[in-house]
Amino acid sequence: MAQKARKDRAKANAVALTNLHMGTLIINVLFVLFHFLFRKRSILVYVILSIPSFVCEYVLESSGRPKYDPSTKSLQNAGEDLSAPGLTEYMFDVIWVTWASVVFAILFGNWGWLLWAVVPAYGAYKGYGLLGAARGMAGMQGQQPDAAVPAAGNRRQRRAA
Repeated sequence: MAQKARKDRAKANAVALTNLHMGTLIINVLFVLFHFLFRKRSILVYVILSIPSFVCEYVLESSGRPKYDPSTKSLQNAGEDLSAPGLTEYMFDVIWVTWASVVFAILFGNWGWLLWAVVPAYGAYKGYGLLGAARGMAGMQGQQPDAAVPAAGNRRQRRAA
C-alpha cells in the first residue's frame, strides 16, 4: 500500500515538474522573441527578476524529481511532495508571479515588472505574522499557570462556578 502511494507521488511530481519546465520555457522564449522582434524591454531587469524564479525551479527540481535505479528501473525515491503547503507552495507562487510579470512586461512595457513587487511584500507580510506568533509563544513561556494556587471551596462550589 505504501509503495502505491510512493508511485503516485512520483508520478504526480514528474507531471508537475514537466508542466513547470514547459511553462518556464514558453514564457521566457516569448519574452526573448518579443524583445528582439517587436519592442525592446529591459533585459537587465528581466535577468535580475528571473533569478529567484530559476532558483526556486532548481530547488523544486532537485527535491521533487523521483529517482529510479538505473539497472532495475525501480523507484528509489519518490521525491518531496510538491503539493505540500509551506515553503514549496511559496516557491511555486514566486515562479507564477514571475511568469505573470514577464507577460505584463511584454504587454505593458517595463512597468509590468512592478507586479513582481508582490513577492517581497507577501514575504514581509508572512514574516511579520510569523514574528508575531513567535513573540506570543515566547510570552507564554514566561507565564506560570495558576496550578499552585489552591481552589477555594469544596468540589460542589467549584463546579458551580
